[in-house]
Amino acid sequence: MAVVVALGAFLMTLFGGWVAGRVTDRRHLVLGLAGGLMLGVVGLDLLPEALEAAGKKVYGVPEALLLFVGGFLFAHVVERLLAVNRAAHGVGADERVPQVGLTAAAAMVLHSLMDGIALGAAFQVSGGMGATVALAVITHDFADGFNTYTITSLYGNARRKALAMLVADAVAPLVGAGLATLFTLPEELLGCYLGFFGGALLYLAAAEILPEAHHEHPARSTVLCTVAGVAFIWLVVGVSGG
Repeated sequence: MAVVVALGAFLMTLFGGWVAGRVTDRRHLVLGLAGGLMLGVVGLDLLPEALEAAGKKVYGVPEALLLFVGGFLFAHVVERLLAVNRAAHGVGADERVPQVGLTAAAAMVLHSLMDGIALGAAFQVSGGMGATVALAVITHDFADGFNTYTITSLYGNARRKALAMLVADAVAPLVGAGLATLFTLPEELLGCYLGFFGGALLYLAAAEILPEAHHEHPARSTVLCTVAGVAFIWLVVGVSGG
């Protein structure tokens, strides 16, 4: 049953990527929406789940929050090291490194794999819990597909690579649901992963996606798209029961 439901996530992910690819003539709006979706996913979905699953404190701070900050710093350090490397080779600071986009998209694929595992594990507990998790996974996979395609393209990767990462992101929940029949990740480990991934994703949204959205087209419509992205994730979280 979990694998069948994951097919819905597969289609929703592809639909999200298709939408991102169809509105390239409004690139600033796409990036604004992508930034809002990423911010909403981090603040309203990933971080609360991470704190619930890995709330044990280390020197007074929940380990999920420590890893959240660690993920943000990790993404920042990697991006700065690449900038230094570009400068050393005479490459302009404004030029994007395609590998960064592919790495970020690969992280999105890993997240979708975890979604599939969570979906399979929920159905092992009960049909009701499985249905709740399925609703959450299917609805927010639109945002995953949208962001995967957008991030890959933003860093100068060819369209075929963006499509390849999109397909990988769509297939990942199916694979995860299948793997869930073999094993289940410890809850604390899953929470730590969500915290770290959330920090890295927030860095991409705040330091890369949103500044790029306003770089050439500083418009109110872009801000509205960002707010709409956050509101959409809030709606998804509310409908799915958190």
